[in-house]
Amino acid sequence: MSSDHVDQLLTGALIDNDVLSAHPDYTAVLIAATGLEPGPSSATSEALLLQAEAFAAEFASIGDLGEAAAIAPWRAAYASFGVKPRHARSSVESLLRRAGSGLPRVDRLTDTYNAVSVLQLTPIGGEDLAGYVGAPRLAFAVGDEQFDTMADGEPLIDHPDAGEVVWRDDLGVTCRRWNWRQCVRTRLTNTTADALFIIDGLGPDSRARATTCADALIAGLA
Repeated sequence: MSSDHVDQLLTGALIDNDVLSAHPDYTAVLIAATGLEPGPSSATSEALLLQAEAFAAEFASIGDLGEAAAIAPWRAAYASFGVKPRHARSSVESLLRRAGSGLPRVDRLTDTYNAVSVLQLTPIGGEDLAGYVGAPRLAFAVGDEQFDTMADGEPLIDHPDAGEVVWRDDLGVTCRRWNWRQCVRTRLTNTTADALFIIDGLGPDSRARATTCADALIAGLA
């Protein structure tokens, strides 16, 4: 992928003003990583996942996960567009809840950003740049946008609920409910060499948390 294309994608990325007005303590950090070595889970990604699982077990001992400083702002954000915890949770909360029985082993890139997400208590999304049509944008959904997903093992075109916060490009929604579920079109695979990682920071320390998370992710990918 050419550097000009990557530069255009990053410089064209934006957060709609309506989202910023509703969530002024939100920060996004986008990282474009090219020339990656894709493939199945590796010894390095496994070590990161084990570290993340141990951290999650210790973190779970603090009490109610939903009241934790890193999780509560996401609970409130989801509630603001009508989503209760039993229906959908931020990606980082979902990972923390799964860690007790073992984080998923998917591929080395996905394993790495999932592990860093848990260790930094910050949502991260990983996207294949080859699947993008136009620049990424965070916006309130109208409700008629296309979201390609899977249901019962079969491809399905779904639509977000009107008013939910979504990441999208020119073709449709790339991630529903901020960071809850990615579409099929842009998800990472065992052949992904050029990827976009989206780090979502929310809360009073969102900028510092997102920046620290970005540094950790870059180190993990390297």
